[in-house]
Amino acid sequence: MVRFLAVSSSSSGDSQSHETKSGNTAAIAVLAVIAILAVSALLVALSYYLYMRWKVKKTSQKAHKTQRLVSDSFTRPHQQNTAIETSAAQVFTYKQLQTATNNFNEANLIGHGGFGSVFRGMLADGKIAAIKQLDQASKQGDFEFRVEVDMLSKLHSPYLLGLIGYCADQDHRLLVYDYMSNGSLQEHLYSTGTPGSPPFLDWETRMRVALDSARGLEYLHELVNPPVIHRDFKSSNILLDDNFNAKVSDFGLAKLGSDKIGGLVSTRVLGTHGYVAPEYAMTGHLTTKSDVYSYGVVLLELLTGRVPVDMKRPSGQGVLVSWALPRLTDRKKLAEMVDPILEGQYAMKELIQVAAIAAMCVQPEADYRPLMTDVVQSLIPLVKNQKAAAKVVSTSDLQHQVVTFNSSSLDTGSSGACNH
Repeated sequence: MVRFLAVSSSSSGDSQSHETKSGNTAAIAVLAVIAILAVSALLVALSYYLYMRWKVKKTSQKAHKTQRLVSDSFTRPHQQNTAIETSAAQVFTYKQLQTATNNFNEANLIGHGGFGSVFRGMLADGKIAAIKQLDQASKQGDFEFRVEVDMLSKLHSPYLLGLIGYCADQDHRLLVYDYMSNGSLQEHLYSTGTPGSPPFLDWETRMRVALDSARGLEYLHELVNPPVIHRDFKSSNILLDDNFNAKVSDFGLAKLGSDKIGGLVSTRVLGTHGYVAPEYAMTGHLTTKSDVYSYGVVLLELLTGRVPVDMKRPSGQGVLVSWALPRLTDRKKLAEMVDPILEGQYAMKELIQVAAIAAMCVQPEADYRPLMTDVVQSLIPLVKNQKAAAKVVSTSDLQHQVVTFNSSSLDTGSSGACNH
């Protein structure tokens, strides 16, 4: 009996020892699995990191290469008339443009801006052109030059000012454009009416200008991929030809958007006081809807004959948008705010329609503003003689263009303040 008990006790001890070993083995197996999973996860994360780093580097190299194509002529100041590799525009020597403008004679001066002067000139083939001479001391002017040459050589629309060519001869930077004989919209809206001054515009001409300039922005926003945001759309940048057809000009501050719908980009605030959208002025976030706001301000100029900002006016009337917005939906007040130069020569129905478009364009909330395509469609019925206007171009008439200019390179060298 005693022997049996002893054997039983020994057998029980062996069983417990075996169970302990089995438990240890299982624990080790679990730990091994966990370790393997952890190492695998680490390898996956490391692989993803290395892939993303490679992808970013590759994208950066591609962007740098694109930018370098445009910038090469500016890094070789001693090379005569360096060609910009991405441009199909005609190349002029400085001497040719000196001859065209009679050595940039003041008698040929037709305009002056923040980046330089514009002269009327006759090219060797007899064609009249507008020649913009950028200030040599202006870094912002050099920046403008790169943008305009590269961008305008790719953008082709009857509603955009055409670039004939350029000059990058040593330190000289000049742009050669189609000549617009009737000057800017601004000159006509605020003409003094004295002999020799630009003539006033009647209602029908104003509607044609509104439609043409809307089509110019529509082209930039809807027919270019990525969309181009003008960023400095204003009445002085709308030029008129012999027949008062309008073309959008001055892409010195233009910005490439990041997507087809909104083109949202973050940047320092540029533009002209009175035309800048509120969200852009406050946050620096720029979208195609920022251009829509600026267009709305121009539409108000066409309606009222008032400048966007005039602090000499009575209290509450100094800022055009703030003064006009509550009046645009009041029929009686609307008629009172119309430019007196028009002398009532317009249809009330058309006035109400244009006022409604303007009110939508200058909404404080960007999301409430229409697309430029919607603006164009709303204005078409108001232009009585489509044949007299420039040829109508719709999204089905033109193929989408790919602008290869690197958008990030447009953030360089500009003042953060608005131009006045």
